[in-house]
Amino acid sequence: MSCRESDIIGWFDAAAESAAGQQTETLRRILLRNHAAEYLKKWLGDVDVQSLDASALESLFASAVPLASHADLEPYIRRIADGETTPLLTQEPITTLSLSSGTTEGRPKYVPFTRHSSETTLQIFKLAAAYRSRMYPTREKGRVLEFIYSSKRSKTKGGITVGTATTHVYASEEFKMKQHETKLYTCSPQEVISSGDYKQSAYCHLLLGIHYAKEVEYVTSTFAYSVVQAFRSFQEVWREICNDIRDGTLSPTRVTIPDVRRAVLEVLRPNPGLASKVEAKCQDLERRDWMGLIPELWPNAKYVYSIMTGSMQPYLSKLSHYAGNLALISADYGSTESWIGVNMEPCSPPDKVTFAVIPTFSYFEFIPLRRQSHDTDDCHNTDDFVEDDPVPLSQVKMGKEYEIVLTTFTGLYRYRLGDVVEVTGFHRNTPKLNFICRRKLILTVNIDKNTEKDLQSVVARGSQILRNTRAELVDFTSHADIGRQPGHYIIYWEIEGEVEEHVLEECCREMDAAFVDQGYIVSRKCNSIGPLELRIVEKGTFKKIMENFIANGAALSQFKTPRCTSNPALLRILNICTIKNFHSTAYAS
Repeated sequence: MSCRESDIIGWFDAAAESAAGQQTETLRRILLRNHAAEYLKKWLGDVDVQSLDASALESLFASAVPLASHADLEPYIRRIADGETTPLLTQEPITTLSLSSGTTEGRPKYVPFTRHSSETTLQIFKLAAAYRSRMYPTREKGRVLEFIYSSKRSKTKGGITVGTATTHVYASEEFKMKQHETKLYTCSPQEVISSGDYKQSAYCHLLLGIHYAKEVEYVTSTFAYSVVQAFRSFQEVWREICNDIRDGTLSPTRVTIPDVRRAVLEVLRPNPGLASKVEAKCQDLERRDWMGLIPELWPNAKYVYSIMTGSMQPYLSKLSHYAGNLALISADYGSTESWIGVNMEPCSPPDKVTFAVIPTFSYFEFIPLRRQSHDTDDCHNTDDFVEDDPVPLSQVKMGKEYEIVLTTFTGLYRYRLGDVVEVTGFHRNTPKLNFICRRKLILTVNIDKNTEKDLQSVVARGSQILRNTRAELVDFTSHADIGRQPGHYIIYWEIEGEVEEHVLEECCREMDAAFVDQGYIVSRKCNSIGPLELRIVEKGTFKKIMENFIANGAALSQFKTPRCTSNPALLRILNICTIKNFHSTAYAS
């Protein structure tokens, strides 16, 4: 490990050792910087923030400032977007807003983005790279095959720049510094990353990845979905890529944007030998259903690195298929609002990964959660937890579940993130977190309460039946249909390959029976919730859903398939594309 890597790990160890003090000092710095902003003055009044020590300030803050959701801050963010320049959330002007992924209902949220956002991104990139290099050393001046995509940035009527957080990061000086400081360089030039057309960018990423094949040290994207999406695309375009490698050309039908063509053609040179080798390997990979594609074509790659937790877990099977014997390393824990924790143990399998909280990035509080009993008949309850008063980072307990609350340098105060985490241990004195689920229930009709994690478990059970066939589940989503009585769950599947109808009927029945929520089981037995419905959609349906989000301003790097939707536009796509449907017989009398 280099001195540079040792230094940043040493910095984090010291911060973790004094985590409680770092947290109170972080809050003090945030309040000193922003106490005159309208939102804070509303709650803190004219308190002399500078005269209070950090501990007293922490107590005052927790008692005076209420917990907040995005809806509470939205009026202030809207005024910023409309061009109001008085200090509303921060004393420094906010000139950039991020769009959160917002893919549950397709409505992205505006979140303040400042230089601090880029700086912490650079810091966590360097820290995570240092931990990875201890286990998987990389060569200096190597290449990274990064499937990263910027979306178009726009201006609000008040002149504020709006785009996804990843778009802001890729355009920042910090992104260039990251490559320089880690001594690893992306295969694709900036013109490819920022093309605004994910199909053209993806083709160029793959083409240049092949061009630099021997130099590629690892493969990465923000989300596991994007890696899988890229290699599904490769299966369709590899012949054209080989032609371009052979001749040193760029397909005029695949890539039409002049700046992108110019930047890529400056890199390419005719390479018939490489083209022939890749062609032979791809012909063999086709016969093996593309198993081990990544190590076969990028022989010096050490691992695949992306976010693999939460809604990305369903893609891990396909990712493993492509990765062969390469390690799958889950990327670090963050959100559009703030980075939270680093993966210190890159050897941990994605389903066991934990994240050590970085106590200098934001001020963190934790709402203790207890699982709610199922003997309630409150059909209006949309949560599965009972909560206690928030506690600071220094008071969390191992084995307990919490919702994370953020106070950031960018103008979010006691902001409920909605993520449920479990404290699995500590690094020095900072907690290590396991991501459990998003707090919001996504499926509820009556007294039933099912989270995204519950749905994923059910779909995993049902799709296991497909393993005895030559088919595989490509993607899925769901909808709680209450338009007719009794209401029922609809699960949409896109499948690759042929499956006999009796097998799909069994999959449907297995999923219905796999829900363990007692409210659901009781409701199904008394028919206050109808039989689960499995709808099979045609090939390419989830690609249409992705394209719908991108058309509405999302970037592919930030896209997450919604696991449940009531969005009319998405339901229209899903229902138009439905080719078969089945109803469960699991609770038939």
